[in-house]
Amino acid sequence: MSKARSQLLSTASRLFYAEGLHAVGIDRIVAEARGTRATLYRHFPSKDDLVVAYLTEADQAIRRQIEQASASASTAADAVLAVAGSIADGIRSDGFRGCAFLNAAAEYPDPAHPVHQAVLRHRQWFLDTVTDLLAGTGETEPGPAARHFVMLRDGAMTAGCLGDPAPVCETFLRGVEGILSYRQASVVE
Repeated sequence: MSKARSQLLSTASRLFYAEGLHAVGIDRIVAEARGTRATLYRHFPSKDDLVVAYLTEADQAIRRQIEQASASASTAADAVLAVAGSIADGIRSDGFRGCAFLNAAAEYPDPAHPVHQAVLRHRQWFLDTVTDLLAGTGETEPGPAARHFVMLRDGAMTAGCLGDPAPVCETFLRGVEGILSYRQASVVE
């Protein structure tokens, strides 16, 4: 990646996450990145392309985060808890403004739009990843539990930027523990 492209994408990513996709214009991105419109459009033919690149970078960062969290666990259940813990850490971080993908979906509701498609690809990957993690715990039908985890995460990401993140994270983590406990209780029966 060229230095100019990297600077433009970094600046756009910071502004998009902090202020919103539609709220930030190309001229502002170019000015703050100390670039030119011609350079921006050489790397990103449209603002939509820039937004998709921003979401692609966010997706890759989350994939690394999930991989690192789950790799440090000794059991499949610990991996699920580690992933949940890494999500809670993000919610408690300075500057947290919710899920970049949920925010993007709210601004680009058309399911056929390239930005919305990037959101759907990320969410499908995340659901598949959580399903695989829960299957590793011995869950014979991990789909419903994975959807429950994703719904808990979505709620925590939304609530976590609206007020005190501490009780939100506590509730989210207890919910994930509940998913695992429910699975263990049903195995015992």
